[in-house]
Amino acid sequence: MTEVTEAFVRRCLPVRDKNGHKGTFGKVHILAGSVGFTGAPALASAAAVRTGSGLVHLWVPEEIWPILAVKCQSAMPAPVPSFSALLEKMEQGDGVLIGPGLGRSRKTDVRTCHLIERLQVPLVLDADGINAAAEHIDVLDTRFDRLTVLTPHDGEFLRLTGGTGIGSDRVAAAQAFARDHSCIVVLKGHRTITAFPDGDTFVNTTGNPGMAKGGSGDVLAGMILSLLGQGLPPKQAIPAAVWLHGRAGDLAAAALGEYGMTPSDLLQQIPAVIRRTMAHLVD
Repeated sequence: MTEVTEAFVRRCLPVRDKNGHKGTFGKVHILAGSVGFTGAPALASAAAVRTGSGLVHLWVPEEIWPILAVKCQSAMPAPVPSFSALLEKMEQGDGVLIGPGLGRSRKTDVRTCHLIERLQVPLVLDADGINAAAEHIDVLDTRFDRLTVLTPHDGEFLRLTGGTGIGSDRVAAAQAFARDHSCIVVLKGHRTITAFPDGDTFVNTTGNPGMAKGGSGDVLAGMILSLLGQGLPPKQAIPAAVWLHGRAGDLAAAALGEYGMTPSDLLQQIPAVIRRTMAHLVD
């Protein structure tokens, strides 16, 4: 089991290619949002941009698209197209995130399950993406040969395990699920655990109770997607994203206090965290 530290993350993050362009740094897609839940897609997409993605496409229901069109300045929101068009566009990218603020309905769950089955690119499932998969574990298991990341909190993990829950050993629970379902589990909480199907496990060392607010997980999901979409190996991208997320939360807490900090404050700290972590590498 590896404790993730600043030194670990420093080794993971590459210096940006001076000759690169927006296509060089990953084109990612996010399917998120529903009526009443417009903050989650805005936070997730902004986090992907802040973490370095070159192009971030945000697909939201048509009813809330005008709201996201105003909220998003760097990501590119658009109404969700037909399933075939959505699948085609997502397959042209470098990674997909499904779930932040997505809501639950039969139509939404069916679309999510079909995407889980068919997408070949790296896939991150968060929030209602996880909840849809929890009711159709057989669909999740079809991805045994493809990169799949789940980011559950304790309640979502309880649904994933059919009520079995975590028990007294969080590490063992995450490892067992990752192994049994050939996926990567990011079990959120104090000292977030990232478990891989082969047994490799990473324990985070950053973060604070001020991050225990709705929206923090959306930021993390966007950060994981971003680093995967930029081509970092999963055992670097995912633990590094978790550490950077927690460290951004620590900076926000230092500036504003744990009571008053918000996920938006955490989001604003991402560039500073990355800059400080990579300071010795940048001319």
